[in-house]
Amino acid sequence: MKCLVINLDRSPDRLVHMTAEFNRIGTAFERVVAVDGYSHPELEQQPQHPMYGARQLSSSEIACLHSHRACWSIISRGDAPHGAVFEDDVVFSANAGHLLSGSGWIPADADIVKLETYFRKTTIHRTGIPAGHGFSTFRLFKFHPGTGGYIISRQAARDLLDATEKMNFTADDLVFNPAFSNLSSRTIYQLAPALCAQGQFVDSMAAGLPSLLDQERETKWASSGLATKRRRPVGERLRTETGRILEWVADFCKFRRRAIIPLDPPAPRD
Repeated sequence: MKCLVINLDRSPDRLVHMTAEFNRIGTAFERVVAVDGYSHPELEQQPQHPMYGARQLSSSEIACLHSHRACWSIISRGDAPHGAVFEDDVVFSANAGHLLSGSGWIPADADIVKLETYFRKTTIHRTGIPAGHGFSTFRLFKFHPGTGGYIISRQAARDLLDATEKMNFTADDLVFNPAFSNLSSRTIYQLAPALCAQGQFVDSMAAGLPSLLDQERETKWASSGLATKRRRPVGERLRTETGRILEWVADFCKFRRRAIIPLDPPAPRD
């Protein structure tokens, strides 16, 4: 299976990191030059999905989308039915090479398989499909952010290219957020335990690989005033809690469960 790694020209340290990670798991990869938001401020002028409302996507968020589009283009033109896409700050499980060496374990109806964990609660099916080497795939039903690592089918890559030809999204909203209508017919699985996680979440790597995108997003939100927290009225808090209870009951009846996806342990670093 082809493994593509998105990497900015101005981030050679991250390419060194990813080269070491792939060497550790014994898997080859192909570098895809990332679109640099700092060099393309005009990207902010492109139309964005109306669900974002007053929040303007930053040039780096949009550049991230276009970087993933470059990967989807490669996969859509290839002969293989699937391809894997990684951002350049992930840390792999010690067992990642076993799954990335082939695609026979991927469910036949899968459009996308999320390989990473963002360590936030999401909703998956209660029953998984064994993928070998201690991993299983579970249908993913709720938003689980992050596009640090995922497998995408050739047809889904073509569909996402079409969806983003004239409209901007954040990459993780487009791929993993069911609130966006383009996901209504897409079959998405979550690998559990996860095969990788962004370095900012792994203790040994957190200081060395902070998220460049999160840094800019937080700065933009702070300057816009949208990040200011407000105390919600009691009635609103009660409605929210009631909604959570009803959602839990509905998920239980549909054989779904809420979970934080664990990370299969990385190999010890030398």
